[in-house]
Amino acid sequence: MTDASKSWPALPLSEAHALMTAPGSLFELDEVVIRGVPTKVWKNAPPTLREVFLFARNMFGAREFLVHEDERVTYDAFGRAVLALAEDLRRRGVQKGDRIAIAMRNLPEWPVAFFATVLVGAIATPLNAWWTGPELEYGLKDSGSRVLITDPERLGRLADLLEGCPDLQSVYVTRMPASPDPRLTRLEDVIGAPPAWATLEDRPLPDVPLHPEDDATIFYTSGTTGKPKGALATHRNNTGNILALAFSFDRNFVRRGETPPVRGNPEDAQKVGLVGIPFFHTTGCHALLIPAMIQGAKLILMRRFDAEDAMKLIERERVTSAGGVPAIAWLILEHPNASSYDLSSLESISYGGAPASPELVRRLVEAFPKSIPGTGWGMTETGGTHTHHQGDDYRNRPDSCGAVVGPYRIKITGPDGRELGPNEVGELWAFGPNILKGYWNKPEATAETFVDGWVRTGDLARIDEEGFLYIVDRAKDMLIRGGENIYCVEVENVLYEHPAVMDAALVGRPHPVLGEEPCAVVTVKPGATATEDELRKFVADRLAAFKVPVSIIVRSDPLPRNANGKILKTELKGLFA
Repeated sequence: MTDASKSWPALPLSEAHALMTAPGSLFELDEVVIRGVPTKVWKNAPPTLREVFLFARNMFGAREFLVHEDERVTYDAFGRAVLALAEDLRRRGVQKGDRIAIAMRNLPEWPVAFFATVLVGAIATPLNAWWTGPELEYGLKDSGSRVLITDPERLGRLADLLEGCPDLQSVYVTRMPASPDPRLTRLEDVIGAPPAWATLEDRPLPDVPLHPEDDATIFYTSGTTGKPKGALATHRNNTGNILALAFSFDRNFVRRGETPPVRGNPEDAQKVGLVGIPFFHTTGCHALLIPAMIQGAKLILMRRFDAEDAMKLIERERVTSAGGVPAIAWLILEHPNASSYDLSSLESISYGGAPASPELVRRLVEAFPKSIPGTGWGMTETGGTHTHHQGDDYRNRPDSCGAVVGPYRIKITGPDGRELGPNEVGELWAFGPNILKGYWNKPEATAETFVDGWVRTGDLARIDEEGFLYIVDRAKDMLIRGGENIYCVEVENVLYEHPAVMDAALVGRPHPVLGEEPCAVVTVKPGATATEDELRKFVADRLAAFKVPVSIIVRSDPLPRNANGKILKTELKGLFA
């Protein structure tokens, strides 16, 4: 903890939560029965995604919403495109509960496809834009999608596989030249190109009843091992992040003994977010896109993250928030041209998906004194954010991923299912109105993972005396060397402390006697150097000998990650085969 911890906090976590959720507050709680389980819920959260759409359009119609290269789309133009596509989907016979797959990179058309889908009562099914053709085919067939909305690159991967998707009846393709293929509809023939959306006729809202517990989305799990599973979420699951993130922000002030700033003043400057993570992931959609709409924020879309391009956009668009995985923050901090750009507009830099060193928090505060660093923990099955960490709490507990927000709960269990006490390591379970219904068409996997409203996360973790969560490791990633447990995160965190290390991953290598032994791959910061012997000694000076990697590969290339930002350790293990 830092010196600031001597006077921090002014209010204990339990008292802060009680004050913030009191009757009449923005974060007031209610109780409803969800799938037979009494559950505390956000009383003031939008009941469905339709209310999110209507609020954003009615409140912020003239504001810019999406910026993609030289294309700029207002909230009103976005709304017109959504309703035009929704009308066409209804004309094609799409019914409530049908699945509509969205397979495209981050384009203005992505949120249009998403909201048109949910407004007609269908289930939006985002597919990973990084997937190969057979993987995309798997998603279409597994979900039984009736409609596909895609772009030319994804279509190119799928072109010879569409015949193998018997449920698929319609395919829309955006940004595609005219095609003689009768199976394909140019999306522009329905809604036009983004610059023309503002001139579209204003169609009526679809007359489809929607309720908080109606099915709304299927997001596929990361799939680092085995086939991805479709995580089925309701409208309530999709809207929970709106108040979860606001709660975390306000908790900073309440814990400090201060009154949070007033929200919703139309005179407030517009928030601007740099989008470097894909919408097809739960973080990009649930924790970024949907909350941004309630704020009336502007989103700047990047095709792929590049540090210098990001800094140009931050300066040009006066970006107020950015984030992704910790490596993105490091790439900006360490870039040799960072001082050439005006990055003073940044107010929030948040990340997740991988552990971040305490050094990163300190550097961010030094480089961007106006910004509030943040991190958190969540997964596809929790609909995004479940615990969150910002500001002073994060600075004082930089190795934690925060405390639960509002009605959410966590617990740690041992192998026998018994709930463990403070700081005991076991499996993390999560509960709340954000927990998804289960896995699409996979009853056995659902029964194994979702139990009486709780989700078994597979993470090894501990909770301290005040309620802050610390992820120790993924249970399946933990190494056992000669009977001794090695938590990968513990070793990785030590490697992160080395001044040259930007990214680190520990994996196991088979050993005939010990079972397995630890090996590491690290990425060094631009311009920095480190040797294998230097890094092994650095770890040996801080951890027991059995935890020291027997081999360390040092590289300048980024570590391989999936769309969730998680390091693909299966690929790294091959380096030590």
